[in-house]
Parts: sequence; C-alpha cells; structure tokens
Amino acid sequence: MTEISLTGGISGHRIGAMILRYWYLLLSSWPRLLELLYWPALQVITWGFIQYYIAQNASFFARAGGTLIGAVILWDILFRGQLGFSISFLEEMWARNLGNLMMSPLKPIEFLLSLTVMSLIRLAIGIIPMTLLALIFFHFNVYSLGLPLIAFFCNLIFTSWSVGIFVSGLVLRNGLGAESIVWTLMFAIMPLACIYYPVSVLPGWLQYVAWALPPTYVFEGMRALLIENSFRTDLMLEALAINACLLAASFWAFLALLRSAKMHGSLLSSGE
Repeated sequence: MTEISLTGGISGHRIGAMILRYWYLLLSSWPRLLELLYWPALQVITWGFIQYYIAQNASFFARAGGTLIGAVILWDILFRGQLGFSISFLEEMWARNLGNLMMSPLKPIEFLLSLTVMSLIRLAIGIIPMTLLALIFFHFNVYSLGLPLIAFFCNLIFTSWSVGIFVSGLVLRNGLGAESIVWTLMFAIMPLACIYYPVSVLPGWLQYVAWALPPTYVFEGMRALLIENSFRTDLMLEALAINACLLAASFWAFLALLRSAKMHGSLLSSGE
C-alpha cells in the first residue's frame, strides 16, 4: 500500500491514524461526548437570559442586541479550541503512551497536526448545538454574520492552537504536575481579551497588553460589526499577523521542550 506523503515528508497516513485513535477514544465514552455538549449549552442559555434581561432595561443593549451572546459563542470557540487540542494530548499522558509515540516514526509536526484536527472535531460537537440554541431561544443567528464570522473563527482557532501547543510542551517537559495550566491559562487571558467590554475600559498601560493578544482584535471587531454594522478588516489582518508569530513561537517552544524532555528522560515518566 502506497503511503500518502505531504510536503516535507509529512505522512497523511500517520496523521489519519492518530485522528482515528482520538475519534475512537471520544466515541468510546459517552461522558466525554456529554461534556462537549453540556457546558457550551449551559453557557449560552445562562448568558442569553442575562442579555435578555439587560436588553429590557438598557437602551444600549437593546440597540446592540446579540453582543453578549455573540461574545459567549466566540469565547467558547477560543476556549474549546484550546481545550480540545490539549485534552487529546493529555489522553496520551494519562495512558502513559507519549513515550511510545515519540519513539515511533510519528513526527512531532504530524502529532501536532492530528491534535489540531481533533480540536476542530471536538469544537464542532459542542459549538454547533450551542449556536442552534442561541437561534431557537434568543433569535440570535451567529451565521448571519457571514464572511466576517470566518475571519473571527480563524483568528480565534489559531490563537487556541498556539496556546494548546505551548501548554502541551510545558506538560510534556514537566509531567502531569503542570496539568493545571491546561485548564487555567486561557482564563488568565480572558480579562485582557476584552470579551464582554471594549478595550477602552482598561487602564491605559494595560491596553497595550490587551492589543498584543489576537482575541482582543476579534472581540473588538465583533462589537463594531454588531453595533456599527462595520467590518474592521484592519483588525483582522493585525490579529492574523500576531497569530502567525504566536504559532511559530509556540511550535519552536514545543520542539525545544520536547528535546529537553528527551534529554532528561521526562517522556518515560510522563504519567507522573
């Protein structure tokens, strides 16, 4: 059987095999599937009713209807994209299988590509029902945003992969003692990404930090689109440029941490 090879000797068969492995793991446990559906649904319903209440009592929110629900949906893309990537990685750590993978013909880039595909699959399972609930209960159709939604999604998913690659490298080097960073790092970014409020509410010095994060450009762009009916192409291009730098830096960091883990024997004790 002829092996499918992509550019640079990357094997499509090996990537496909890893994706199938994670897919079967996902299907083998109904709690895994339930978790993907439960939290996004809970978030959109809770925040949807909050926005519904505020809209009845504040003319600004009545005029800018959908900004809160839209922010919740976009935040979930960012958070679930990173979590979907990292959980698939942690599956290998929990199974003490990472050392075996790293000694196999599987290349680090192939491993990371399989994790990115699984993050999209996990994200789709949770986010599609979430958007349908927003449409049914609150008449907010996120798909009506059209082409700007693609720009929002791409920038958010690129950021989530950058964070996922970096934290996976940290856990790879330091073991499961560093697992908590997988669950908490994105929440540390949350206040600076200005999800529910504009950048202008931050102190001046903190605004510089906020503008160094790609999600900030996405959420500012979403508010401009919903409130002013204006799509800020400049914001999306700036976010894309920062994301390109973050992806390159996170991949370099992952390879450096992988080399360090091999040197110190961390791969053999990755489950500890």
